[in-house]
Amino acid sequence: MISLVGFIIGTCIFLFTFIALKKTGKFYLAPIVTFLIAVLTVLYGLFKVGGFEGMGFGIIGVGILIAAMVGTLLLPFTNGLKKSEFNKVDKSILFIVPVLIFAIIGWAITLDEGYWVNEEGVIEADKDTPSYYEVSTISEGMKQIYIQLGEKYEGKHLEVKDVKTLGNTEVTVKVVDKGKETGLPFIKIGLDKIVEPLVIQTTDGEIIKSKFNN
Repeated sequence: MISLVGFIIGTCIFLFTFIALKKTGKFYLAPIVTFLIAVLTVLYGLFKVGGFEGMGFGIIGVGILIAAMVGTLLLPFTNGLKKSEFNKVDKSILFIVPVLIFAIIGWAITLDEGYWVNEEGVIEADKDTPSYYEVSTISEGMKQIYIQLGEKYEGKHLEVKDVKTLGNTEVTVKVVDKGKETGLPFIKIGLDKIVEPLVIQTTDGEIIKSKFNN
């Protein structure tokens, strides 16, 4: 999905540049500009953002690069085009394409939920093990919440129901039954950041306390 977003953005950049160069007739610059933007996007992700989020920028940059390569392959079919003034269609494209690019970027941002699941399953534990959570720091200063439920949930599994990142951080998990299993359910959730007070709860309304509070 992320690479597809990059490809669409790259196609829009190529189309915008191609039309904008109509007055000069230097259509060969369109894939070059698209290629440079792809390289800058990858470098920005690697050296400026870094970590998990930086990887996303890198994938978008690869999508833009693919669009630049496709545009290069299409250039031989434009040899008959000459420099000319903009017509109404050109002006419409030059207006619509930037709006479309920003709309796609905005849509991609809304898809970023700010969390991801690192691992989930069941683990052997003592019968007296309580339900608890534990916070740790992972790469690039991002956080991980380890949630484990107690013995009354033996054989169950945990799924993320909702993570509220606006204001304080609230994580809601759902307990599900996936058949006859042994062991206590756990889940590891990665987050960009945690804003206190942190609240961990189940969909049934049970508040899960920190390991240190237990």
